[in-house]
Amino acid sequence: MYGFINTCLKSLVVEKYGEETWEKLRIQAGVQDTFLTFEVYKDEITMQLIDKACKMLDVPPDMVLKQFGEFFFEFCKRSGYDHMLRTLGGNLYEFIENLDALHSYLSLSYQEMNAPSFRVEKNEDGSMHLHYYSDRRGLCHIVPGIIGAAALDFFNTEISMEIVNQTEEEERTGKKEHIVFLVTQKPVFSYKKRNKFSSSPQYIADSGRRIEKQLNKEGIEKNMKKIRDRTSLVSVCPAKKNHWETIRGIVTLGRGKLLRGFDPAYPTTLWIDTKTFCNGLPFHIVFDEELRVKQAGVSIQKIVPGLQTLGIRLDHYFSIVHPEVTFTISSVQKFINSQFVFRTRREMMPESWKQRPMLELRGQMIWMESLQCMLYLCSPLLRTLHELEERQMHIADIAPHDVTRDLILLNQQRLAEMELSNQLERKKEELRILSKHLEEEKKKTEALLYAMLPKHVANQLKEGKRVEAGEFKECTILFSDVVTFTNICAQCEPIQIVLMLNSMYLRFDRLTTVHDVYKVETIGDAYMVVGGVPVPVSTHAERVANFALGIIIAAKEVKNPVSGKPIQIRVGIHTGPVLAGVVGEKMPRYCLFGDTVNIASRMESHGVPSKIHLSPTAYYCLKDKNFEMTERGEIEVKGKGKMHTYFLIRNRTATENEIMGNPIKELDSDHESVQSFHESRIKMIQSSCQQAMQLSSDQDQPPTIAMKYIDGPTETQASYKGRSQERIMDLTGKTHDVESYGHLHDGQQPGNDPYLPNQERIKPAPEEPQNRNVRSNFCNLI
Repeated sequence: MYGFINTCLKSLVVEKYGEETWEKLRIQAGVQDTFLTFEVYKDEITMQLIDKACKMLDVPPDMVLKQFGEFFFEFCKRSGYDHMLRTLGGNLYEFIENLDALHSYLSLSYQEMNAPSFRVEKNEDGSMHLHYYSDRRGLCHIVPGIIGAAALDFFNTEISMEIVNQTEEEERTGKKEHIVFLVTQKPVFSYKKRNKFSSSPQYIADSGRRIEKQLNKEGIEKNMKKIRDRTSLVSVCPAKKNHWETIRGIVTLGRGKLLRGFDPAYPTTLWIDTKTFCNGLPFHIVFDEELRVKQAGVSIQKIVPGLQTLGIRLDHYFSIVHPEVTFTISSVQKFINSQFVFRTRREMMPESWKQRPMLELRGQMIWMESLQCMLYLCSPLLRTLHELEERQMHIADIAPHDVTRDLILLNQQRLAEMELSNQLERKKEELRILSKHLEEEKKKTEALLYAMLPKHVANQLKEGKRVEAGEFKECTILFSDVVTFTNICAQCEPIQIVLMLNSMYLRFDRLTTVHDVYKVETIGDAYMVVGGVPVPVSTHAERVANFALGIIIAAKEVKNPVSGKPIQIRVGIHTGPVLAGVVGEKMPRYCLFGDTVNIASRMESHGVPSKIHLSPTAYYCLKDKNFEMTERGEIEVKGKGKMHTYFLIRNRTATENEIMGNPIKELDSDHESVQSFHESRIKMIQSSCQQAMQLSSDQDQPPTIAMKYIDGPTETQASYKGRSQERIMDLTGKTHDVESYGHLHDGQQPGNDPYLPNQERIKPAPEEPQNRNVRSNFCNLI
């Protein structure tokens, strides 16, 4: 079927049930979203769409097909075929009788169209028998929808159609579906239709015209009777009449119109000789009941030389293409009102002509009762000048009176316009697909950009605006790192470290979404997160604290590639003011500046494995927030002096699943990237890769559920900020330079294994500079 049919079906679903229903239907049927009008698609696509629509909408197939038939009629009218359909006939009988002629005309443009065929018979009671022939089975219920919509729209008639017979047609070539409908026409308007139109001026005018037409018809019959009476009198009593009396005898004035009675006059002998007839009608054939050729036009004799031998059988040289019936006189008489298409048989053509395409003839059958012969008046069925040249014919071979001349030239232009239209449709579809892909790529790019920078900052940079640095009076910063990371790096291959860090960071990144905190950056094993920046929120401390509890749990799921045991991390948290802004142009980064960053880094470096180390300001922010904390005591902090710090133990009110963002108990899942390795790798690397592959093959990670926080106005914390700074001054014994720069690269950390009493002062381990150098080298390696 052509894409026009599938486009109509799509429009029906979208108009009646919405875009979402069409999208679901399209996905279930496995078809594309759009169809080109002049593109030929497999019948299975349409059948699949109809079948899935019946199942999805829970509607019987006959109802879906009938509704599609009604909509198809309206769709054809909208597509510009309205005037063509209206002129097929003055009543329903004539309309149906000329449907095959319409399909024949459309086949000039839709050359691969396989249209159904219709034949109609009148019954004495006014009903009709409609014979429907189709190569496609199961689509007969479309016919009542189309015919019913046309009868109501064009002829103001409501009809009922029921199937009275359904067989495999034997008269037609091959096994074709043959359905016989009994068509009953109801009164012009039903009660509902009458109420709808009776009050309109258009209905009143139409009613007046119908009454006038009926009266005119009655007047015509009366006048015809008078004319016949006068004619009979004249024949009995001849009398001389002048010219105007004769005209007045056959033309009568009535109701403002000229009413004319017509009786054709035939000559006593045919005033045309045989040669003139065969030359004037170059494409005609006369054959008898046994299909023997009695007469043929000169042009058709030229194309089919065998016709010069009169008395040959017509079915030896031609086959019937349309209607698809057996080549017998009885079949031809049954379909005599149809347009017949003959095609020459290749085996009967001269050897030198067998490379040419076979010629098709299209014309009308006329039964001559007196001669018991059939007259086939036809013309070459040619669509383009190229087809004319392929058959080595010329315009001169076609009679001047034959409209085939004009049809070829006009259709050549029509086909050129169709090709242009088809190209435009293809370009439009390509642009739609490219636009869709562009939108998908844009989303990917934006997602990547938003992962690197805050959304509002990224949007400003995209617009070419300058991003000004901002001051945040209070935020909470978290640092974390892996315990004994230096030793792990020394004993493992780089790929094993990459796999371990990737597994850990994927879990951490997921938790940033759960608690809506901003990931600043990662360097090696160090992970930095901030709450309250770049969007100020009053619950920044609670968010970061819950995030810290979550990464402690998540780190237990990541294995040490050396020992195979879970890794341990240190976490440090501090609350205070920062400055934030975008640094760089080629790889712009959103960085934090201020002493708050330094203190948060010191909390992590002076922390304890698998513990969350809190500064005094962080402790006071969480003091009344349902968190369980314990006092560590006073410790010596490098560059800051003595500080009284704390450990965060747990959240009293939130469950582990809430903190981890899981709807149920979290399953062991991982999404780390796994790479294939060379067979010559050592066994230690192979075992690590197998472990990573096992983790990645686990079942999918459950959906992330964000934890709910209730944020109040951030302005109320201005006074608290002052009190926090006073506490820092009292505890450390010195004031902090807020303009000093702090970030992930700062400072040297003390030892990696500080299992010290709470009151014991921590001393830097001697191997720490080496540790930092290893981290820098590893970062360069990554």
